[in-house]
Amino acid sequence: MIFQLFRREPLPEVTPLEARQRQQNGATILDVRELDEWQAGHIPGAWHIPLGQLPHRLHELDPNREWIVVCRSGSRSARATALLRQAGLQATNLAGGLLAWQQHRLPVTRER
Repeated sequence: MIFQLFRREPLPEVTPLEARQRQQNGATILDVRELDEWQAGHIPGAWHIPLGQLPHRLHELDPNREWIVVCRSGSRSARATALLRQAGLQATNLAGGLLAWQQHRLPVTRER
């Protein structure tokens, strides 16, 4: 029996400071947390699509845009980043998620 090994390429990640710079240069933040998490605080200008809805809402995302995906700590956003990349979108995971963003004292809004 012959086994073929597949190497998974690591997902691209950015630090919170890199994400902020990219956002200022036109990238869009995509927050994949649940609604209650979003309402408690999110990155200004971010889009909100919970991870569970994302496969059904991919058509809403512009394939010509750079997407930086965020969740609370970076785990759910890593899954979302992989999904977006499989769909052919330019997506990068925010390392450490919103927790890391807040540790860098970057802006968070509670607008609804």
